[in-house]
Amino acid sequence: MTKKEKEKKIIKEENVENIEGLPVLNVGIVGHIDHGKTTLLSRMTGKWTDQHSEELKRGITIKLGYADAIIRVEKGIYSTEKGKALRYVTFVDAPGHEMLMATMLSGAAIMDAAILLVAANEGVKPQTREHLMALQAKNITKVIIVQNKIDLVTKEEAQKNFKEIKEFVKGTIAENSIIIPCSAQQNINVEKILEALTTIEVPERDNDTEPVFVIARSFDINRPGTKIKVMKGGVLGGALKKGILKVGDEIMIKPGMTIKKGNQYSYEPITTKIKSLSRGEHKITTAGPGGSLAIETLLDPSITKADSLSGNVVGIEGKLPEITERLTMKHTLFKEIFNDKEKMLVETIKTGELLMLSVNTTITVGNVQKINPKEETIEMTLKIPVVNFIGEKAGIARNMKGHWRLIGWGEIL
Repeated sequence: MTKKEKEKKIIKEENVENIEGLPVLNVGIVGHIDHGKTTLLSRMTGKWTDQHSEELKRGITIKLGYADAIIRVEKGIYSTEKGKALRYVTFVDAPGHEMLMATMLSGAAIMDAAILLVAANEGVKPQTREHLMALQAKNITKVIIVQNKIDLVTKEEAQKNFKEIKEFVKGTIAENSIIIPCSAQQNINVEKILEALTTIEVPERDNDTEPVFVIARSFDINRPGTKIKVMKGGVLGGALKKGILKVGDEIMIKPGMTIKKGNQYSYEPITTKIKSLSRGEHKITTAGPGGSLAIETLLDPSITKADSLSGNVVGIEGKLPEITERLTMKHTLFKEIFNDKEKMLVETIKTGELLMLSVNTTITVGNVQKINPKEETIEMTLKIPVVNFIGEKAGIARNMKGHWRLIGWGEIL
């Protein structure tokens, strides 16, 4: 590193403010493919979350994207650039394509609230409906609706689309949600969305129980050729759902590493130590629930590279529940789901059926072993085990015409 680069780094570090006293909110950006989620996020935060080469090539979000910002106000104008700091927000950019529903469900597991985008020139589409159902399945009731791309339609078309949105959310968790006309591309009304985010009540956080951190991404942040003595340990990205984590804590990761012996797979929990904690560019020493969090560990970065630990759960060593390959759930199914061509009725679950489950950020497939229609419960054996959190909500998806489609949700018993 040159002297000039070192000076820039010092200036940047000195200008990073202390965020530990700010309220923290996790906000998902959801909606149909190409309705402007990533563009809106870029306008609000200055960060383009499609970082992977395949995403840049195809122009869609494939993996979960993250961007952090501090919402500020100055002379009644809300922005993320100047003014009094009001709250720290982590935005989660979820993919809109139906084939990536599992990734969207993983993102929903760490959201406190959501911004649902509907493009005024296209209206309510299948994944608009599916994403709203996913928010319901994950019990996310705080929703801001953004009527995007108003610059592409006439006033009359915008008004017609507005009425369509109102009709669409009638009887749902978003029935009373504010609808904000916007053009992310032209930067129109973006400040109104930021203002609306400051009115959402930050959920009451559980700081007193044992910590539970769900891993949505995992990384090797070292550049090729980095010398061993300056190499960073493996990094875990996700959200702390409850409890407190501190630099220096001894932690356990479950289910952990996959061990194959013959044709049998088993899982071995991983233990390590927290080396550093970060929210975006802000280094912190203690983390409470809310907002995205990056944990630098002492793990060999080869263990965490390429999202290899996504879906795992982190806790204090010896304090996490056991993992299980058998699960009993009380379930609720949607009456119908939609695709571009038709409305499809959701049939009852059958014994022997394969279903995809989203539990926290874990995606697994299970075989239905037993059904109790009276109690509305199902018992399943899982291909990938989950950490057994009683009372946790799980999204349930069925393979329909070659795609996993969300058909309902369950509560782990």
